[in-house]
This record gives sequence, structure tokens and C-alpha cells, in this order.
Amino acid sequence: MASACGGGGDDEQLLVFAASSLTDVFDRLETEFEALHPAIDVVVSYGGSSSLAGQIEQGAPTDVFASADLATMARVLDQADGEPVVFARNRLTIVVEFGNPEAISGLIDLTDSNLIVVLADREVPAGAYAAEVLERAGVDVEPASYESNVRAVAAKVSLGEADAGIVYRTDFTANGDDLDQIAIPDAENVIADYPIVVVREGDAAQRFVDFVLAHTGRAALANAGFELP
Repeated sequence: MASACGGGGDDEQLLVFAASSLTDVFDRLETEFEALHPAIDVVVSYGGSSSLAGQIEQGAPTDVFASADLATMARVLDQADGEPVVFARNRLTIVVEFGNPEAISGLIDLTDSNLIVVLADREVPAGAYAAEVLERAGVDVEPASYESNVRAVAAKVSLGEADAGIVYRTDFTANGDDLDQIAIPDAENVIADYPIVVVREGDAAQRFVDFVLAHTGRAALANAGFELP
């Protein structure tokens, strides 16, 4: 999914690939960056990090890539002109329908065969992290479906199409009016590192990365519920 704000036909276009869990905060940063740099038209494409990395590996044009994990970022470093920098961190949480009608209290409850549980596909960072969390907890969950990205997991639960899912804490923050959360203990949880890199060298690309790393970017990330390195 792509987002574009402002800009005219003569503007320089900056193409950014970003993990779907960054949608809300990068939408905000896109707008604020364009206000400071009116001659630059930022176009952000969101999706599962692994899918975006695959597009870069296949030669898709992009100037900046922000991934939800280090392993996926490592796949594109041969195509990148810069060095990746971790700019945010995240953790996982269980989300349930608002009011928690199924009285879910922890990971062990997700093994109930009467529950509809959805997870992100293991090929994307959120799915790999969820698998790691469940393994740490010694819990075997058979999900009703694997979703292409973590936003889709949160959406299914908020729409009442699933009873529970495992998402990033920031996904709960973005959907708090429609969801409740059950915290995952730190001993069973994981820390997700989010790196960003300049893929195609250029002044606009470096400016955007610097903007994300600077005060405005950090404030927006913290407000969205991300942890700061």
C-alpha cells in the first residue's frame, strides 16, 4: 500500500519502503518531512518486511528501506548504499476483542481449540517473532490463518473475525479503541529491532533518514509506542 502527500509534477520523488507496523508513524513523518522540504514528494509503500526486501532484491526502485528486523535488512545490504541504523524497538502483545469476551489471560489460553487465533506469516518479522515467543513459553498454537503482515492480524481481531492474535505493542496503541491487550511477560517476549538504510544514494534519502533519527522522528516514534535505542 502506498501513501503520497502533496507535491507537484516538478518535485523530487523520494521512494520509501517501510514495514507495515510503521504505517501510522511514517504517515505522520512523511507529512512533517514534506512540510520542511516542499520540493520533495515522499511516497511510502508499506508491507511485510520480507515482501519489501524481496522487491528490492528483484530491483524495485526505492531510496530508503525501514525493516522490522535485522535479518530481513541483511538481505538487501548488497543493494544498499548506506549502513543500516536501528532507530526503534518494539515488543509483542496479545490482542483480543474490546472487552476481552473470551477472558483470555495469557499465551496458554491461545491453545484453546474453540478460539479463532490469527498470527502473521512466519516469513515476516512479526510472525517469526511470534513463533519465537510461543516457543519460549512452551506453547503450541494452531492458528486459523497466517496473515501477510501484522496489520492484518490486528484488523481481523478488531473486526471480530478472530478472537485473538499476537501483534506488536504499537499495533495495539494504534487500535486501542477497538482492542484490548494481554501483556506477554518479558521473560517470554522478544525485542524487535527496526533498522533503516539508504538504498539508493541521494541527498533526499539521507535527509529523510536523518529526520527519522533526529528529535522529531524520535518523538513521533515514542508517541506511537515504540521504544527508542
